[in-house]
Amino acid sequence: MRKFLLALAATLSFAPLAAHSDGPVLQESSFWAQEVNAGSLPHVQDRIPSEPLVVDLEAKGRSFGRQGGTLRTLISRTKDVRQMVVYGYARLVGYQPDYTLAPDILAAVDVEEGRKFTLHLRPGHRWSDGMPFTSDDFRYWWENVANDPDITPSGPPDFMIVDNRLGKVTFPDEHTVVFEWQIPNPNFLPLLAQASPPFIYRPAHYLSQFHKKFADPDALVEKVKAARVKSWAALHNKRDNMYKFDNPALPTLQPWINTSDKDSSRKLFVRNPYFHRIDSRGVQLPYIDVVQMTVVGGGLIAAKANAGEVDLQARGLDFPDVAILKKGEADGGKYRTLLWANGAASQIAIYPNLNFADPVWREVMRDVRFRRALSLGIDRRMINRALYFGLASEGGMSALSQSALYNDDNTHAWSMMNLAHANALLDDMGLTDRTPAGLRKLPDGRPMEFVIETAGERSEEENALAIIADTWRDLGIRLIMRPLDRDILRNRIYAGRTMASVWFGWDNGLPGPSTSPSYLAPTNQEFFAWPMWGQYYQTVGQAGSPPDMQPAKRLMLLANDWNHTDDPQVREDIWKRMLAIHAEQQFAIGVLAEAPQPVVVSNDLMNVPEHGIWAFDPGAHFGIHRIDEFYFQDPHVQVSR
Repeated sequence: MRKFLLALAATLSFAPLAAHSDGPVLQESSFWAQEVNAGSLPHVQDRIPSEPLVVDLEAKGRSFGRQGGTLRTLISRTKDVRQMVVYGYARLVGYQPDYTLAPDILAAVDVEEGRKFTLHLRPGHRWSDGMPFTSDDFRYWWENVANDPDITPSGPPDFMIVDNRLGKVTFPDEHTVVFEWQIPNPNFLPLLAQASPPFIYRPAHYLSQFHKKFADPDALVEKVKAARVKSWAALHNKRDNMYKFDNPALPTLQPWINTSDKDSSRKLFVRNPYFHRIDSRGVQLPYIDVVQMTVVGGGLIAAKANAGEVDLQARGLDFPDVAILKKGEADGGKYRTLLWANGAASQIAIYPNLNFADPVWREVMRDVRFRRALSLGIDRRMINRALYFGLASEGGMSALSQSALYNDDNTHAWSMMNLAHANALLDDMGLTDRTPAGLRKLPDGRPMEFVIETAGERSEEENALAIIADTWRDLGIRLIMRPLDRDILRNRIYAGRTMASVWFGWDNGLPGPSTSPSYLAPTNQEFFAWPMWGQYYQTVGQAGSPPDMQPAKRLMLLANDWNHTDDPQVREDIWKRMLAIHAEQQFAIGVLAEAPQPVVVSNDLMNVPEHGIWAFDPGAHFGIHRIDEFYFQDPHVQVSR
């Protein structure tokens, strides 16, 4: 048995509170002082766990901060308030800056044989409304959400099923929860640390008022009517938005609480008085009192950052914005522009949809020669120079150069522009008939017009596609770009109505042998080359369709083999084979990777790392850098401006 204890993390350690031992003397927050003095909020020593997460900032090479201030940032859509859950990054276990895992919300985790996980909660930990956070909140999720057929018709989530056998969850006492499978489940802890994790607990005291098992029937009927939904289950699901973070009444364990008016373009989040982290001086985190998220048009984010209207911004900024940001910085702007590494496996990737509803196009795209020809027809060097001043890495989608699994052959397979070779591959497919305009014809006689749909949010995607359109024209293929709303685009992809799409590559371009390779196999609809195969896996066969191409089936078998071994060398070999299959098959056609990510930071904002990795998963963007430890040098001046 091995313990994932905070003491194992070099930068974090246990330190009991003064109220319970000889730990640091706790300091009351000035933000909540009025409520404390009025008796409507307990003193800080009664608000945080008896064993809080104590952060030794000096050991991390950071400075101690002071509480206060309002951090301003921008989002382009109201639903992006969920970024507060990503950035706040309070997780049962979370990644450290070196990408090792350590307990966070949990006090410790005992792991036996890789299949039994005993989760130890922090005694005295409370939800943001002051109610105790106990094993009953895990029980509520397991018994009344995951296993309630009205709320979850598809049954327990797929991560609870290993080798077609459902795991078991037990609750020995109020501070202990046990997840157990018959065989090892190496994906369980990394899953809990994701940017968008499965929340395997719920605030039972709040949600039970919407559940027919617990609520007064008449009162529940009235609540359903008032919410204008069809059933109590629909109401429960509407109120249960742990990740979406759009229900201010839903208690949270995150650093900040949503206090926003849903109709306002300015979203406000205030410090959680019951947050479980403190610094080693006894100051409760987060340091910053308020986060203000303002909804603006995506095209305005760089201009507003240039005008000094943000304190921390990366989302909505791309490398082409660096010029205007640096100019504003040089012209006396009160900010600095950092350039972080990008952790996505590809900055721009094209996804031919192998589950496209059109049978003729689907057959063409499933021929590996077609996908290779498309890749050979891309002038990556021109795109790199035009969009990134040559600073990005040219090549297909694979593990990045910083990864232990990087392989130069994989990155450059089918990625050096060779129009003659590309044309020869298309000819070899029998696509030799052409229209008078020179376009190749599909087997049914239609002109080869390849439609790539975009979310219309990133100018470099559209600029890259414009360059690609010129070279693909020399292959006899007309590229048609179709911008759509992001949600519409995703729904079209999932339904098989999108021929091809453009997006980032894998979120995690920095895997190691111990990283689960499941995202390389057809296990998720979010990989836009095989949405229906992913649906089939995610719903245990209730939706989508099973993989019916041999390379995809091979990926599934290899991912399964990885799950059934703990031999590091075997796992590394499996990773290499899976990456080689992707390089050979070109399921997703990577264009460029490792383009620097601009991060705008107020000169007053401290503890923001000069060098970081901007990645959604693993890392949760700012989350891995612990945004709750950022602080303003002079919060009193900052909050008054």
